[in-house]
Amino acid sequence: MEILPIQTPVLQSGDTVASVLASAFSFEDGDIIVISSKAIASAEGAGVDLSTIHLTDDAVSWSLRCGGTPEFRQFVLDETLRMHGRVFVSTIDVMLTELQPDGMTEGSLLVPNAGVDQSNIQEGYAIGWPKDCIASVQLIQENLASLTGKTIGVIISDSGSRPRRLGVTAFALTVCGLDPIRDLKGTVDLFGKDLRISQEAVADQLATAANFLMGNSDESTPAAVVRRHNIAMTDFCGWVPGIDKERDMFYENSK
Repeated sequence: MEILPIQTPVLQSGDTVASVLASAFSFEDGDIIVISSKAIASAEGAGVDLSTIHLTDDAVSWSLRCGGTPEFRQFVLDETLRMHGRVFVSTIDVMLTELQPDGMTEGSLLVPNAGVDQSNIQEGYAIGWPKDCIASVQLIQENLASLTGKTIGVIISDSGSRPRRLGVTAFALTVCGLDPIRDLKGTVDLFGKDLRISQEAVADQLATAANFLMGNSDESTPAAVVRRHNIAMTDFCGWVPGIDKERDMFYENSK
């Protein structure tokens, strides 16, 4: 398997993501591209001038509890509400939010600050995810197919922390063109024992592998292509499915 980074100019509001990527890279049939959610949101004009945010008392309270300006905390609260979520717990610097965005039919997402970030955007602004992650991934796949004549899988990714682990890895939000989960139930291990519950997080693993090259600071590498991967292309297009909190092994320890 190969992972090939794509460097581009900084994406600006009004840019067509697929056109920028197709101009910067020579795609092959069957490539899977992993694209930063923040880069897509930037091109879609989703950045918010924090000085225009309408503050509530809750935002001031959250700012005192876990840092950040009240305006930043208000944007987190606004995004949490938009994605039918709640603030789960808080730590220094982070509001851990549980989200179930429109179109996500299985499980929910536990993410820091409702996906909102102040990195890689101009001073005084913050940015979250694309407003409709399913529409975004579908449009990018369609545009790439039109521009290149190739069948290309697309993953929109973000980065975040894992329980009890230092540092960030990436995870997939929405996917088009491949199955995000590989179900191994019914197969056997090296010793012939049946696998009863094993499922591989294919899209998440590809997102993390790509993110290692894309980086999280000033690399100007908003995407990476996974090639020679031997992963079947499918017609799946949507949110990566999650699990109900009652099945989450970390849930009880997170309350």
